[in-house]
Amino acid sequence: MKPEAPGVPELREPPRAGGGVPVLGHGWKLVRDPLAFMSRLRDHGDVVRLKLGPKTVYAVTTPALTGALALSNDFIIAGPLWESLEGLLGKEGVATANGPRHRRQRRTIQPAFRLDAIPAYGSIMEEEAHALTERWKPGETIDCTSESFRVAVRIAARCLLRGDYMDERAERLCVALATVFRGMYRRMVVPLGPLYKLPLPANREFNRALADLHLLVDEIVAERRASGQKPDDLLTALLEATDENGDPIGEQEIHDQVVAILTPGSETVASTIMWLLHMLAEHPEHADRVRDEVEAVTGGRPVAFADVRGLRHTNNVVVESMRLSPAVWILTRRAVRDTELGGYRIPAGADIVYSPYAIQRDPKSYARNLEFDPDRWLPDRVKDVPKHAMSPFSVGNRKCPSDHFSMAQLTLITAALATKYRFEQVAGSNDGTRVGITLRPHDLRVRPVAR
Repeated sequence: MKPEAPGVPELREPPRAGGGVPVLGHGWKLVRDPLAFMSRLRDHGDVVRLKLGPKTVYAVTTPALTGALALSNDFIIAGPLWESLEGLLGKEGVATANGPRHRRQRRTIQPAFRLDAIPAYGSIMEEEAHALTERWKPGETIDCTSESFRVAVRIAARCLLRGDYMDERAERLCVALATVFRGMYRRMVVPLGPLYKLPLPANREFNRALADLHLLVDEIVAERRASGQKPDDLLTALLEATDENGDPIGEQEIHDQVVAILTPGSETVASTIMWLLHMLAEHPEHADRVRDEVEAVTGGRPVAFADVRGLRHTNNVVVESMRLSPAVWILTRRAVRDTELGGYRIPAGADIVYSPYAIQRDPKSYARNLEFDPDRWLPDRVKDVPKHAMSPFSVGNRKCPSDHFSMAQLTLITAALATKYRFEQVAGSNDGTRVGITLRPHDLRVRPVAR
């Protein structure tokens, strides 16, 4: 690190959060009540030191500094979150790669997610959204977890992998991901490596689920190769991609890329659909406004992909749901050199953690911060939201490439559901927040009521 110039304040050591315990440090709080713990860190400062086991980790708590972190070349994708995800995502996929490999991979997959490419997926998104409403019957109980995964996986598979064979695999994916992401979260916040290799029931369940996820991906790739077909989709682009030397990319990279397409994307979209169903049940006034908007735009015909741009309130409902209940609630980076954030010294190799959940509920950024208020995203009010206080798809070179793709399907699904049904939670539904690598309701169950 360069010495401070004359007259420039010396970099400070970040304050340390209280409440750590021997061996586990603050990891026990991240297991017991992680959302409250991350939200309270802002009271300690803009940058706060934590202990996760033996490691010192730096937590960033303000929108401005999370933006600076995401945009700075001093930090890379690494740290406890990504280390815990390596068993699923590998080291060679676009989600976890850095540097030249990441830039090359972005160039391979980005054409599938360009804004002008999304309309080609419109008919599939329409079919799946309306199939969802047709499959559900008034008065029956809907298992929101499995149904949300089913539609998320089918849209990803049909649009990006041209797969019409994903129903049974969607259920496998749903069950396995729930186990894997829960186990990976524990491995992140309580990094006691050798204990996770013991033949304990929880470890065996985790290993079985992880193996099934990788088997599922191998089946998809093998079936495409065996078919001899080369449709114009993302899987074909991956199978024909070359590396920096012009040679075909390796099998492991192809595998890791397909995992990155199917698993994190399906998990985050499915979790968001669950929260949107919860919102439709808990805020019928906004569900009614969505229905009214759709009918005004469509004139009473079934909502179509071409209508999405005109559904302003519906889009704001999706954004507000993502603000209060972001699927991705915690992220990590690693410093590649001695640097600083907000005047605090960050040493090379240090891990940095921040929580979009905490940032997006900060009362300094949002009036009535815990209130569900889609109108806060209207043009005359959104200017009051600080920069980087709402970045559900991140920013910079790690911005999620599928942001437009995801928003289109989420808006269309919300519009189709709210137009046909009202929703009520049923007895036995558990809408508490299940914390893993992502956030989702524990076991949300709703009853559709015909409009």
